[in-house]
Amino acid sequence: MAAPVAAAEAFPSVVPQAASAPAAVACRNVTVRFITDRRTVTALENVSFAVERGGFLSLLGPSGCGKSTLLRVVADLVSPTSGAVSVLGLSPQEARLKRSLGFVFQDAALLPWRTALQNVELPLEVGGAKALPAGAPTPRELLKLVGLEGWEGSYPHELSGGMRQRVSIARALLGGPRLLLMDEPFGALDEITRDRLNEELRRIWQETGTTIMFVTHSVYEALFLGEQVLVLAANPGRVTELVDVGLPRDRTLKIRETQPFVEIAANLRDLLGRGA
Repeated sequence: MAAPVAAAEAFPSVVPQAASAPAAVACRNVTVRFITDRRTVTALENVSFAVERGGFLSLLGPSGCGKSTLLRVVADLVSPTSGAVSVLGLSPQEARLKRSLGFVFQDAALLPWRTALQNVELPLEVGGAKALPAGAPTPRELLKLVGLEGWEGSYPHELSGGMRQRVSIARALLGGPRLLLMDEPFGALDEITRDRLNEELRRIWQETGTTIMFVTHSVYEALFLGEQVLVLAANPGRVTELVDVGLPRDRTLKIRETQPFVEIAANLRDLLGRGA
């Protein structure tokens, strides 16, 4: 296991917040419609929820329920048709411009001609930033955080799929974002690698205190990772229920064999069935 970075200094999100501090993410009656020449598609309808600072929210639902669209609304990549969105007390655009967000996509999207270290350094070059914020972890420290110490000089083709996603996570954490948005980053990986990265992500979340929103189709992944699970229904995308998980903060994969985990998973499956 990688040695922890000095998280309280490196990531502003772990600094204690005042009781009146706004939620990390708050959506109120968010509706998103896409208009084409042939028809209007409602991707999300009246979606409302909030994520506390330092929280871990899993977004769970069938294909077509708007999970990825919702993540992109928070990231200021898609504009809502109606409703209000607050990110760290700011508009999504303001939060993005302040570099308060990190985004991990389904594909690691690494440049093949750059090493792991150079891929993590890339946002500094394309973003025009001359230096990292004071106290923020360096690219080398981030690779160590995600368990890739010693692989800094390796190219993407020399890394496994799981290792490439670790590089992607390290790159998203550059600059100490206070909110990390993850769009099914482990969906294409084999089960063993996916399980390992689930445990690693929980460790990284606890060490950094970064708020995480994580999209997945998997009930077990959503439940193992999240402190809360937002269950969405499809056609149009809407909230079925926001479930407080209530499992111990310190978890290993063995928790999936316990009765509380099995019972909550059954409830999530039932909620998914209602929204099908």
